[in-house]
Order: sequence, then C-alpha cells, then structure tokens
Amino acid sequence: MMALFTRSWNNRRAMIATVRVTASLVCGLTATLSAHADELPKESVLPLAAANKVIQAALEDCKKDGYRVSVSVVDRAGILRAMGRADGAGPHTIDSSRKKAYTALSLRRPTTELAEMLSKLPTLQALRDMNDNILMLGGGLPIEIGGDVIGGIGVGGAPGAHLDDACAQAGLDAIGAAPKVPAPK
Repeated sequence: MMALFTRSWNNRRAMIATVRVTASLVCGLTATLSAHADELPKESVLPLAAANKVIQAALEDCKKDGYRVSVSVVDRAGILRAMGRADGAGPHTIDSSRKKAYTALSLRRPTTELAEMLSKLPTLQALRDMNDNILMLGGGLPIEIGGDVIGGIGVGGAPGAHLDDACAQAGLDAIGAAPKVPAPK
C-alpha cells in the first residue's frame, strides 16, 4: 500500500514539475515574442471600403462627362484591391486601369508625369520593360495619405490621359488623399 502511495505522490510531483517548466518556457517565449513584435514594421493599409469609395467617385466623375471607364485600385504591394467597370467600358480598360494603378504605385508618381519624362529622356525607355505590369500612359496616380504611399489608382477609357487623370483625382479627393493632379483653372 505504501509503495502505491509513494508512486502516486512521485507522479504528482513529476506532473507539477512538468507544469512549472512548461509555464516558464511559455512565459519566456511570450516575453521574447513581445520584444520582437516591437521590431516589426508598421504599415498603413488601404481598407477595402476606402478602395471602393475611390472607385465609385472616379466612376461617377467620368460618367458625368460621358466617359465609360474602368477603375482599379492596388494596395501598397501592387496587388489588385478593388476594381469597377462602367457599363459599356471597353474590355481593354480592365487591364489598362490595373496596370496604370500598379505603375503609379510602383514608381510613386503619376503615370502622365512618367510618360512625359520618357518622351523627354529616351535613355529611360527601359522603364517600360521592367515587368509586364508597367504601363506608361496617363491615368494612374499614387494614393498618398499622411506622406505614406499606400496604393495606386488607375483609370482607363476616357478619350485622353488628362481626362483619365481628372477622374482618378476625383477618386483621391473622395478619401482625402494628397492631390496629384493640379486643379483646373
């Protein structure tokens, strides 16, 4: 009987020791992870609701002038966040709007500015060939809020790059993003 009691007591002591060691390891790991969490970069993210608001404002601005366009918004990684296509917009406008948004984000400049720069400095033509997502046509603007570029908007389908730019700017205005196109006089 005493041997059974001793064995049972030893099992409990071993179990208590195991719990203590495990608790110590968990506490130590948690402290280590917390210390490393402070070192992780913090990034602003463009919420889906804001991306949709940008698209809707750009589509409405183009529609009031009779332009049937597609509007794309990419996130800070260049991944499509949201896209809208007006009734009657050409099928090519889907790809052009996405590529303009990607280009504006990636190069952090309006695509009209980039296209003008390429025409003035032919040595920069290689920028067009960096990857298959680059499109050097007006209508793409970086989305900048509080000095941080968090995405890009691209508009394709209006009869002129300056008109695509104006619709894209209306999208930026809808969320209070930094203006990228001078206001009309």
